[in-house]
Amino acid sequence: MTVTDRRAARVLLIDGAGRTLLLHGGDPARPGQRWWFTPGGGLDEGETLSEGAARELFEETGLRVDPAELGSPVWHEVTEFSYREREYRQEQDFFMLRVDEWRVDMAGMDDDEQQTITEHRWWSAAEIEASGEQIFPRDLASLLSSCLAGER
Repeated sequence: MTVTDRRAARVLLIDGAGRTLLLHGGDPARPGQRWWFTPGGGLDEGETLSEGAARELFEETGLRVDPAELGSPVWHEVTEFSYREREYRQEQDFFMLRVDEWRVDMAGMDDDEQQTITEHRWWSAAEIEASGEQIFPRDLASLLSSCLAGER
């Protein structure tokens, strides 16, 4: 089986109440399986991490930010998954961005995102921790708590 290596950038978008925005969706090749995940995705050719994160944030939420506003990544992970019957090994960095509030606008999503993302919701770390739903990254509750504690 061939595994595709890919770089990605994701954003922990945190509102004034300390909640993070998660998107809900799944793999069109596996109907009925759904999970929650942070905005973000694979980098386009020649994009920096912050450029990719800013582009994905705009596409998936309608929030336009200058890549420089994202600062440095707050976390890095390597994950493996399948999507549309292909295997991926994804090295991804997470940026944190605070907003007082944001009304999500999904009008900028590309065709693949429209087939994959079905809804969104703001989650507290406690709600993530208590949830029985699949949420990625797996240790998001502690990551969110650490990011918020680091701001104090």
